[in-house]
Amino acid sequence: MKQQWRGIVKVRLKWVKNRSLDHVIDKETDLKAACLLKDAVNRSSTGFLTAQSVADWQKLLGLTVPVLRFLRRYPTLFQEFPHPRWASLPCFRLTDTALFLHSQELSLHQTHQNDAVQTLSKLLMMSNSRALPLHSLHALKWDLGLPDTFHKTLVPLYPHQFQFVRSPNGVVSIQLSRWPEELAVSALQKSNEGGTHYREFKRGQSALAFPMRFPRGYGAQKKVRTWMEEFQKLPYVSPYTDSTKIDPNSDLMEKRVVGVLHEILSLTLHKKTKRNYLRGLREEFNLPHKFTRIFTRYPGIFYLSLKCKTTTVTLKEGYQSGKLVDPHPLARHRDKFYHVMQTGLLYRGDGSLKPQENNLLAENDKLRSEDSEVEMSDELCETELSE
Repeated sequence: MKQQWRGIVKVRLKWVKNRSLDHVIDKETDLKAACLLKDAVNRSSTGFLTAQSVADWQKLLGLTVPVLRFLRRYPTLFQEFPHPRWASLPCFRLTDTALFLHSQELSLHQTHQNDAVQTLSKLLMMSNSRALPLHSLHALKWDLGLPDTFHKTLVPLYPHQFQFVRSPNGVVSIQLSRWPEELAVSALQKSNEGGTHYREFKRGQSALAFPMRFPRGYGAQKKVRTWMEEFQKLPYVSPYTDSTKIDPNSDLMEKRVVGVLHEILSLTLHKKTKRNYLRGLREEFNLPHKFTRIFTRYPGIFYLSLKCKTTTVTLKEGYQSGKLVDPHPLARHRDKFYHVMQTGLLYRGDGSLKPQENNLLAENDKLRSEDSEVEMSDELCETELSE
């Protein structure tokens, strides 16, 4: 118990805008929406979506514009045509380029199937019941890099690893069939010890330090430096161990919460997710009621963005100069997808297409080449925001 209380003095920090990470979030909001719409068209029994069927999807997709306008903005992906029966009803199907991209994505999911299995397993291992509701996992599937219909195409292939369970209130969840001990090592442990000495980590004998990237001016402040040094000296509690014996109001529990959030974000493809998705998993991961304050309390570890009318939390160590430090092959493929989106972006003024250097066949050839990279500024703008 003495280890749990160290008398750390909390320092209230002001929120600092990170334009580089905000740009990433702004870009990937449209990218995610386009990918989800692509999957929805692919799932449709008719092979197309009507403007009427997607009219209420704006909030679900995280868009700041109506879905119909969004679909028309990217004609290289979504081809508009009149409904076979009601000519005044716009419909959208996938273009040849979008179908080509989709086939590449399916191939990547197949090639990296073990990555998806490990990601899903580790997420379930952190929950109290070793199970998570299917609807919560569906909200996170794009962030985690899971296939669109992972509950049908992935989970049934591993009956020794996963099983479906139904609660008394009818909620369907995915539960671990067995505990894969070899996966019970966090990203922080791997980065510090290369995945070794797990037994020592489990006994809580190591005080692992989280990588810190403070906003400009904070790292030199004596109060902040002292606070963080004391925090880093606390024993590291693995997110895969039982935390029920830790005092919920102690400093040790706070470091455990930071560790859980750090591990969840480490499992995501783009090292970020929406804050509301994490709120929906609060009870399953034994997080305190107001755990989201952690994001603004530790700006050296997390960045909280308010872009695109939502709140997104990002793991800062996952990015360097606005780019992923270690991008997964699926993340690289999404960069290709975004490149195609931009080559067909509609001018907002007269609705005409931007000039394209090549036709669709040439574009497909370009997709097979090296990934195009977009330089992003790492400038920080110190704008204050209440916690």
